[in-house]
Amino acid sequence: MTSMSAISFEPTDGMPNPGRQRAIIAVCLAVLLAQIDYAIANVALPAMGTDLHASASDTVWIVNAYQLASLSSILPLAAAGAWLGYERVCMGGIVLFMLASCGCALAPSLPVLTCARAFQGFGAACMLGVTSALIRFIYPRKELGKGVALNTLIVGLGMALGPTVAGLVLAVADWPWLFWINLPLGLLTLLLAATSLPRTPRQGDMPDPWGVLLCMLSFFGLGLAGNGMAHADGITLTIAFLVGGLFTLLMLVRREHGRALPILPVDLLRGRSFRTAFLVGLCGYVSSNFFIISFPFALHDHYNWNATSIGLMMLPWAFGLIASASVTRPLADRIPAGILSSLGLLCTMAGFILLHLLPDTPSAFDVLWRVGLAGLGFGIFQVPNNRAMLLSAAAGREGGASGMVQVSRQGGQTLGGIGTALTLRLTANGTQDCLNIAALCAAFAAALSASRLTHGNGGNPRNIRKARNPDR
Repeated sequence: MTSMSAISFEPTDGMPNPGRQRAIIAVCLAVLLAQIDYAIANVALPAMGTDLHASASDTVWIVNAYQLASLSSILPLAAAGAWLGYERVCMGGIVLFMLASCGCALAPSLPVLTCARAFQGFGAACMLGVTSALIRFIYPRKELGKGVALNTLIVGLGMALGPTVAGLVLAVADWPWLFWINLPLGLLTLLLAATSLPRTPRQGDMPDPWGVLLCMLSFFGLGLAGNGMAHADGITLTIAFLVGGLFTLLMLVRREHGRALPILPVDLLRGRSFRTAFLVGLCGYVSSNFFIISFPFALHDHYNWNATSIGLMMLPWAFGLIASASVTRPLADRIPAGILSSLGLLCTMAGFILLHLLPDTPSAFDVLWRVGLAGLGFGIFQVPNNRAMLLSAAAGREGGASGMVQVSRQGGQTLGGIGTALTLRLTANGTQDCLNIAALCAAFAAALSASRLTHGNGGNPRNIRKARNPDR
């Protein structure tokens, strides 16, 4: 069912200050809340498993439930944002996240904790699925790169702070306090969101319930299949999840064909500029997760470094992301994404290659500057590429574009995690092979990004009208 509002609406060109500053603070706090909690649970898994009398393999589902729930619901919730208003979905997500945090803190058993973590994932998806769309309404088009850069900085900060916050909390309290601390931050975020976020117009009709169900089943099935392949679970069950996920995805594409506001935005992917930016983002995040997951194993197995040293060696990646977001903030609005993102990915590739060439007994400095170089390049790549995705979407499709930004991130991270697990299990030199694959993925993404210079406007910020009506 189509609606004229779905195809004719053009967002106002940003908010005036100081309202813009308060609104972006609310968005950043929502992103920080979701990102920290994703990273925070990893550190606490051993303590949770011991307290709940669960095995290590079962305890991993505390993380998997959050990730699968978030990934499977991102696009339906982005579509709900277009229908209900993006700020309403964001605030609903904050409330759900806080309630689920209470459930996690009070959970008496692993099944209850896993269920509560799934609801946390849904709450996080409400926030993350609409943040890019909200940024599009908060900032004028000519300054959109600043908003995207700030969002990228907060994502990196959340991932960096998560393990540190977890370690500090666990040093003085039990693991339930990892979830209780979400309440004051959540209440502050909700207050700011309610008083400062722009009131976005409602576009189109209610999302198709059957489409929502098919979308969630397809992503959930594919995620379970990937988890089965990564951890060598039963082959029959893994194949069943894979076939089921692909079948429901095909049904979803057929059902959504021709809709003005499809839940799975295949209409956006038909545009070459948007499709290229999406694929560049997906490949970039595959590359990053091959490195992030495998390199700590390399430091432990090949160089015999302890856990504390390994954690310190990975910090420059997050600091590089944060530093590059500040540097890229003014450049993304002036330099085409085809140039800036490609240079960032080549810098990341160089960092991975240099890490592969580490001496047999590297010093801390040998590792630190190489990891920092890779992180710096990765941050440079993200900002202009995400900006290009948002501006390549047609008017009225901010929700679909916002959801796809998150799908490129979470989908790439999921594929990278699966690929890393398979590589570590199936190859003799797993950690070194993972670095090689990470470098190859970054190189491929850089080449794909540079191809934008040969068509359209290369992600040129000075030709926004053309970017919002990409070649078909």
